[in-house]
Amino acid sequence: MAESGGPSLPSAPPAHTPLLRAERFVWLTARVLEQRLFAHRFLNGGADPVERALDAYRNEDGGYGHALEPDLRGPVSQPLHTARALHVLDAVGRCGGQRVERVCRYLTSVSTADGALPAVCPSQRGFPAAPFVPVVDDPPSELLTTGPVVGLLHRNEVWHAWLFRATDFCWQAVDTLEASHPYEIEAAVAFLDAAPDRARAEAAADRLGRLVRERRLAALDPDRLDTYPVAPGYAPGEHHFPHDFARTPDSLARGWFTDEEMARSLDFLAAEQEEDGGWPVRWRQWAPAPALEARAGVTIEALRTLRAYGRYVG
Repeated sequence: MAESGGPSLPSAPPAHTPLLRAERFVWLTARVLEQRLFAHRFLNGGADPVERALDAYRNEDGGYGHALEPDLRGPVSQPLHTARALHVLDAVGRCGGQRVERVCRYLTSVSTADGALPAVCPSQRGFPAAPFVPVVDDPPSELLTTGPVVGLLHRNEVWHAWLFRATDFCWQAVDTLEASHPYEIEAAVAFLDAAPDRARAEAAADRLGRLVRERRLAALDPDRLDTYPVAPGYAPGEHHFPHDFARTPDSLARGWFTDEEMARSLDFLAAEQEEDGGWPVRWRQWAPAPALEARAGVTIEALRTLRAYGRYVG
């Protein structure tokens, strides 16, 4: 497991619940956006403060930048930043209206010839970026970026001309996946969980589930991680677990795993909470600030997953 990075914090009293420990970690380390998102998700905070914090990352072109996705620094709009913004808007029930119309116009402007999204546009060149996020002159379409965005828009019943070709791209990408890696599978699940054609989505998910198990892309026994491969280019110990694919019980990916496998996965997730109250970043860490900024988001998602499965975190 990769180290969490960033300054060490005094440990919270052991009697604190996981949620209280996480809250302390968020107030000590998180950006304003994640503080307000945490408050909305777990402390009955309102949606308006989250939206106002998110606005600080929005650019005139309708996209988002300013290191909203911590591994991409600099002010320029990027698809990965904009995907993160949609995730936040979805979390607070604001993924619609004129704001999302502007986002869709931005997505149209940066799409590739086949109507899908690259991960990073060439405008990132000259600003710091994680070494595992290459900046090229003619970036290809990526299911990794397009799948979650299309899924979010469908789940929120957003209809825009951009969605038609982007949805077709996602179907083609999912249907032709023969070899993959965990993050791409997660993106496929994000698309399939909200795709309008439910019968087709269920069939595609069934095939992907067999692929995940055959290629051992999910670590099913956290006590024997050395027996599971790590995908090329991933950090040492950057395993993925059943809860990473099935973040909620109603995900199509939940059917890929037995009750026992899912219980072990959730036990492992709960046990990953560190002494400072946060959860660790598993991917490769390349600078202190991105690692620390990412931990708050990882912590919120860990709590959200545990709560979705009825694990008591309060």
